[in-house]
Amino acid sequence: MAEEDKAPEMTASAKALIAAVLCCGAAVLAAEFLHASWPSPAKFLCYVLVTAFASRMRVVLPGIYGTMSVNLVVILVSLLELSLPETLVMGCVAAVFQTWRQKHMNLVHLAFNTADIAISVELSSRFFHSSAAWMGPHLAPRLMITAVVYFVANTLPVAGIVALSEKRVFRKTWTACYFWSFPNYLVGAAIAWLITWSSASLGWQSWLLMLPILYLIYRSYCLYLGKLEDEKKHVERIAELHLRTIEALALAIDAKDHTTHDHLKRVRVYAEGIGREMALKKIDMEALRAAALLHDIGKLAVPEHIINKPGRLTPEEFEKMKIHPVVGAEILERVNFPYPVVPIVRAHHERWDGSGYPDGLKQEEIPIGARILAVVDCLDAISSDRQYRRGLPLKDSVAEIVGQSGRQFDPQVVEVLQRRYLEWEAEAAAAAAEQPQLSTDIKIANGQAPAAGFETTQPGGVRELDALASIVAARYEAQALLEFSTDLGRSLGLDETLSVVAARLRKLIPYDAVAIYRLREETLATQYATGDDYRAFAALKIPLGDGVSGWVAENRKPIINGNPAVEPGYVAGRHGDGPMTSALAAPLIGADDQLLGVLTLYKQEPDAFSTDHLRILLAISDNIAASIQNAAKYQDAADWARVDYLTGLPNARSLFQHLDAEISRCARESTRLGVIFCDLDGFKQVNDRHGHIAGNQLLQSFAVRLRGACRLYDYVCRMGGDEFVVIAPGLRRSDVPKMSARLAAAAACCAKDICPGTEVTVSFGIALYPEDSCSAAQLLVEADKRMYAMKKEHHLSGPLLALPSPSLSSLAQIACR
Repeated sequence: MAEEDKAPEMTASAKALIAAVLCCGAAVLAAEFLHASWPSPAKFLCYVLVTAFASRMRVVLPGIYGTMSVNLVVILVSLLELSLPETLVMGCVAAVFQTWRQKHMNLVHLAFNTADIAISVELSSRFFHSSAAWMGPHLAPRLMITAVVYFVANTLPVAGIVALSEKRVFRKTWTACYFWSFPNYLVGAAIAWLITWSSASLGWQSWLLMLPILYLIYRSYCLYLGKLEDEKKHVERIAELHLRTIEALALAIDAKDHTTHDHLKRVRVYAEGIGREMALKKIDMEALRAAALLHDIGKLAVPEHIINKPGRLTPEEFEKMKIHPVVGAEILERVNFPYPVVPIVRAHHERWDGSGYPDGLKQEEIPIGARILAVVDCLDAISSDRQYRRGLPLKDSVAEIVGQSGRQFDPQVVEVLQRRYLEWEAEAAAAAAEQPQLSTDIKIANGQAPAAGFETTQPGGVRELDALASIVAARYEAQALLEFSTDLGRSLGLDETLSVVAARLRKLIPYDAVAIYRLREETLATQYATGDDYRAFAALKIPLGDGVSGWVAENRKPIINGNPAVEPGYVAGRHGDGPMTSALAAPLIGADDQLLGVLTLYKQEPDAFSTDHLRILLAISDNIAASIQNAAKYQDAADWARVDYLTGLPNARSLFQHLDAEISRCARESTRLGVIFCDLDGFKQVNDRHGHIAGNQLLQSFAVRLRGACRLYDYVCRMGGDEFVVIAPGLRRSDVPKMSARLAAAAACCAKDICPGTEVTVSFGIALYPEDSCSAAQLLVEADKRMYAMKKEHHLSGPLLALPSPSLSSLAQIACR
């Protein structure tokens, strides 16, 4: 076996091993040739010729830089038939002929192969002759053991050179690349024993008849190793196809992310350079190479307007951007890579100090490939021009990376980058010139309009007018905008504000219908609609991203002459003269950059809106958004002024307003009305025993159950403390027992849920309109008196007096008398 001439570049350790083998081989040759003898020149010459012939019958070993021939048989026979110096000469001849005329052959390879075989022959010969003392005259086992010694002595130095040169593990290199040939040495020993036996019987010339057998062995090797080579080439082609597929996916990422065209090539060059410098294993290098190309594949799930946004990201946009490592890992899990690509892609935004995403890994928890990719990706981002800033010079970019060493990045990776970045930058620049570019900027001449037609706009009319008309039009527009802003500033109520917006907007931009949608939990709900088909628009609830208005809300960009038919839930022309075919929509963004909703104008004519209309709408959209935001805050404040903060029910102020309105209605319609005054008995004991937090929870629970015990059109409010009032239109005296039972059940259930073991009941009084009074205040007074009468009845029937509890009917009589 000999080292192949295509050996990789030698490391310092490999060179030292070669020097040691050369010295040992030279010493062996010098020591034996000092006492050399040549008893049979003709026999020796014949052996030399056969050795030369056998050495030329060589095969290239798969996967390593070495060859193997059938000269082993000749050398084993010569150990028996010739002297040791003669056998050494044959070994040297075998080495020369096996290495000679190899491509890129040099003297170092030739000398190493010669020295290696000389050492192997010396050790094998000494073992063979010394084995007679402890193995006896049995030739076959001695030859077998001698073949094992020759195998070990011949293959170990070559495996050492390969392992040191290619930075492999020595044991794995020797077992994977050479140990498979060990049975062939045993077969060679058996053939040598047969040749020796025939020589003893027929003379030494008879073994020349074994040359056909040697050739047959050589051909068997050629066929077997040729098949292995074909399989290897097939695997390499599949691997190359796999790599091309990865590069195609990388191009798909590049087509969507326009930040830089040579980003992927540059990241790959730097990542591979750092991986080699850190002596990563082959499987880790393959994973790093693929991850360098595919680490941003998850950006396919990130909206393009976020990826290419010419400015800083909002917190919401950054949250969307942070999903790309997770999505990328999920996509690549389906590929079933033979090396760990997925963990690298998922973790390439993790930080050394544990503050990264998505999993918050830190230090050695982060895969080494991800640590390398994090440094390289950040370096490219800092040094490249982006939409939101200019890139830094490479030297300053590296300084930024070094400044984050130990916090954001692995210090070992940063140290390697700092040493070698200049040569890798030159290599990346050369690779960028070969980066294929997709044809995204060309114009295709062929092709008709799509079935849906093109988006068209009415041309602005200003260009077609004379100078005087232009001045008049501009003045009219400025006056209209001023009046619009002034009217908006006069209104405080939300409905009033939206009505003003719709009325004034029609003078600036003609429309058939207008809808103002407010954003509520990822859905656009119609806040105001007017014009033709307004009922259809008033009922819409549009998910974010769906339809014309949903797209405008999601992307925060206006749209002109969109198709209203795509609005979710809109049935065209149900209530109007005809379907709406044009839509002009703009996002409404508040002062704090909060999306409030969308303002959408509709018209029946196709392509009805012009670029001037869009310009005007964008000019006033900020004012509209600010007015809507202020009106909404005013309305919320007004609502809270009429609502009890603890229970969410209307408060006492709302009670009097509502009761006055109900009495006026009953007077007009000659109908009845009931006022029920409720008070919780035992509420003070709840506060004393369980605390005020439990008391508040009891009030909240009772408010919910009281609302459920009443009819849908009853008005329930909190008067104050533990007192509640119910205004029940149409209540008759015969309905009082049923109402009493529901109120008692509501109080009992609340006590059981909030404070078990504490008895809580409800006392109530009922006043009826018009029997008891026609005044709102007097009705409340009467109901309050009757409530206290029932409370007194509860007190008298308490356990201290041991009185029988009154029946439900008697309590109802107390409540109404």
